[in-house]
Amino acid sequence: MPKLTLKDLPLNGKKVLIRVDFNVPLNKDGTIADETRIREAIPTIQKALQEGAAVILMSHLGRPQSKQDIQFSLGICAKKLSQLIAAPVLFATDCIGKEVDKMIHDLKGGQVLLLENLRFYPAEENPSLDPNFAKEIAKGIDYYVNDAFAAAHRPHSSIAMIEHYFPGKAAMGLLMEKEVRFLNPLLENPPHPFYLILGGAKVSSKMGVLKALLGHVDAFFIGGGMGLAFLKVQGQETGSSLIEAAFLEEARTFMQRAREKKIPIYLPVDLVIADQFRNDATYKTLVLPTPVPSGWRGMDIGEATVQVWCEHLQKASTIFWNGPLGVYEFPHFAKGTEGVAHFLSNLKATTIIGGGDSVAAIQKIGLGEKFTHLSTGGGASLEYLEKGHLPGIDALSNKKE
Repeated sequence: MPKLTLKDLPLNGKKVLIRVDFNVPLNKDGTIADETRIREAIPTIQKALQEGAAVILMSHLGRPQSKQDIQFSLGICAKKLSQLIAAPVLFATDCIGKEVDKMIHDLKGGQVLLLENLRFYPAEENPSLDPNFAKEIAKGIDYYVNDAFAAAHRPHSSIAMIEHYFPGKAAMGLLMEKEVRFLNPLLENPPHPFYLILGGAKVSSKMGVLKALLGHVDAFFIGGGMGLAFLKVQGQETGSSLIEAAFLEEARTFMQRAREKKIPIYLPVDLVIADQFRNDATYKTLVLPTPVPSGWRGMDIGEATVQVWCEHLQKASTIFWNGPLGVYEFPHFAKGTEGVAHFLSNLKATTIIGGGDSVAAIQKIGLGEKFTHLSTGGGASLEYLEKGHLPGIDALSNKKE
């Protein structure tokens, strides 16, 4: 059933609590390395303000061990948001308690208040530790809005528990609504051919989506550390490449099922290998199935792989891509990811990038605006495609018939 959205709420004169994702990457000096996540939340915040609401924002940042972990204070995000919206943003030095209650009570329509890091309380990630934590956050609020898609797969207090205190008044924000609008068609009836590109280091985090989409996808393209694992299943010597050995049998079973369904799996035909995990390592291109020597490791897909893959990808009507195809943080080993990205950026197909490092890689080379949609959540987008729902969306109020 369709969920309530921000547009359905009569916000004038009301206090609205918005769960945003301000879990921004930080530089070593504590400054914000990338403000994208803050920018993504602005349309929902501004819509609520324009409607006359008093806006209370909450988020987590990093993995603090206690309240003393002030390096993870959201104060820096309050300052950045204030600059971006050219308006004052009040900041509470806690997320619950009498002082916070008073700030919320005194907040007027058109004002914004950001609460301190939710993860300063262990009950945020583990609601069973204190079932009243979500209730405390909800005090004095009229409506709850979840706009943190990137965290919507986590059954945390502010994501999947707090809605109990807002019956019929818990809605999805504009960003959440946008994410669902682009991902839903992939589960229902995407234009074919529909191709899935998966990279990144781990097979374990993506095996679920591979299995879930086996009956929907017309071909799989698998690179990165994942590709090395699948190559090893085929008997390829992978040298000292880091591979999740525990998942090789699962990969083998998946390949067999794909063969039975006559769904192609395209793996690298050449690799860029290096003798160390460093940008300045000695490296060379290896045409497969030449063995990767001991002490060397796969770092990127090679030029021949990019060429072969792109010949097939040009037929696509829909493409979903999650995970870089090499160690894109190192310029010498980002060329495979960049080559595929440049090719896809010029396709007329629907191109959706599934969050995380793949989005970071594409933004790094300035191609973000040339893709149909860049998801804000890597893990969330994968779980949504795998299961068809997320805890943070399931808990929201249904629209009335």
